Amino acid sequence: MKKRSMAALTAILVVVPLVAAAPGQRVQAAEPEPGDSARSAESTLVRGVNLDTVTIPELQARMDSGSLSSLRLTLAYLRRIKAVDPRINAVLRTSPTALRQAAASDLRHRLGKSRGPLDGIPVLLKDNVNTRDMPTTAGSLALAGSPPATDADLVKKLRAAGAVILGKANLSEWANFRAARPTSGWSAVGGQTNNPYVLDRNPCGSSSGSAAALAASLAQVAIGTETDGSVVCPAGMNGVVGLKPSLGLVSQSGVVPISAEQDTAGPMARNVVDTALTLSVLSGRDAVRGDDAPSLTDAAGRPGTLRGKRIGLWRLPSLGAEVDALMTRTADRLSAAGAEVVEVSMPYQERLAELEFPALLSEFHRDIDAYLATRGGPRDLAELIEFNRTHPQEQTCFAGQELFEQALAAPPTTDPEYRAMRAELTDLSRRSIDEVMAAHDLDAIASPANPPAWTTDCARGDNDVIPSSTPAAVAGYPSLSVPAGFVGELPVGLLLMAGDRQDAELLSLGASVEHRLGAWRAPRYLPSAPSGSSH
Repeated sequence: MKKRSMAALTAILVVVPLVAAAPGQRVQAAEPEPGDSARSAESTLVRGVNLDTVTIPELQARMDSGSLSSLRLTLAYLRRIKAVDPRINAVLRTSPTALRQAAASDLRHRLGKSRGPLDGIPVLLKDNVNTRDMPTTAGSLALAGSPPATDADLVKKLRAAGAVILGKANLSEWANFRAARPTSGWSAVGGQTNNPYVLDRNPCGSSSGSAAALAASLAQVAIGTETDGSVVCPAGMNGVVGLKPSLGLVSQSGVVPISAEQDTAGPMARNVVDTALTLSVLSGRDAVRGDDAPSLTDAAGRPGTLRGKRIGLWRLPSLGAEVDALMTRTADRLSAAGAEVVEVSMPYQERLAELEFPALLSEFHRDIDAYLATRGGPRDLAELIEFNRTHPQEQTCFAGQELFEQALAAPPTTDPEYRAMRAELTDLSRRSIDEVMAAHDLDAIASPANPPAWTTDCARGDNDVIPSSTPAAVAGYPSLSVPAGFVGELPVGLLLMAGDRQDAELLSLGASVEHRLGAWRAPRYLPSAPSGSSH
């Protein structure tokens, strides 16, 4: 290493501890640097870059040219977390090494040794993703002790790619698989996350903190996880982009589980291109496609035409007249851009609804026992249930743990009846998508990702019957939520789904839809929704 480079790194690392937070604490804003005095900690402007709208390729171009550093970018996000997050409560903790990670990235950029598109990019992780240097709690006090011994596989990939692990995001405790009537966005560790658009409204679960933090521009990208709806619903309800990848594309090792048959981590961002670039790192390869499909790094970078694309619209009028009207306007805009939109219905949905929950109970018991055996605290589901009974803080929003209790009594995954259920689920869910796409020669199926956000209410719990995520979630096929528009002040996403391993094609189409709809806008942090903005 050249002496000048070593001296520059030494100077950076001397400064970093002066602005870094102590482990596990929220970041304190550093004193403004010369020329920064006119900027507040809440500003989204950093050296002429608007955090609300900038993309990873634009950030990398600036870092390569020297007009922006990862250190300055990371510090800007840390300052925003300190200034903005108290209103939404999305970030559980920031990494005590975030600025050191950024300084190391800056040195790589100066030496021309950047590790790729995520080098120096601040990333938030949902707090059910293992990190060796920060607690991983799944929102539960039962896991709030020592951090895991090792990083999750996906975190290892992010670190190897040079990403700055900025911190951990709040979530619905145990990914919303504890109580029969949970309140999304609440955990005993983190409290309640609020929707940044209207603060008394819900962020949807369970990647609630990841989505809310992105909406508030508290990180460039975030990692969520989904079993059924927990990436795409929060993305839609917080006006950001979220991808549930094809099952198995992203390693689930080191992630607190519900079901190995459906669980996957997925990238979330404010735009499709950042989502695609993050998937390329999480998946460990850039070849999640057929031979003639675009690569992930190209899939969203240059939005193509919608002309000739065939999209099936699954309306779901049960989500309300306002959402249905938005779907009509969305279909009209896509049609005006040259897409052919045909209305479709999805078969087998009632049967899927009957079978999915019983299967998940058996799978959760198996998989959570295996995970808990790797951690300090309760060693299995039975001990976890007892922990919740004896810790009143676990009952401050809702007391129930009915799903835990049902899972404890569920038949094992070796039971023939369970195996028949899962086999039928896999068959019917895949057929529900494959048959509709083949019958109408579709490139994708579209539906509303969410209703307008409901008012958060611990006593009532969630008001969420959202069937659009289930076909792709159970099938293990990819689904992508992109902003479609608003009902009053509240965002609604358009959910796109396609066949197995068509992630790159779906992201490419999603980029074109995103470009055509142009539906994103920054939140205003309203205390409550104006009259008539939604039910």
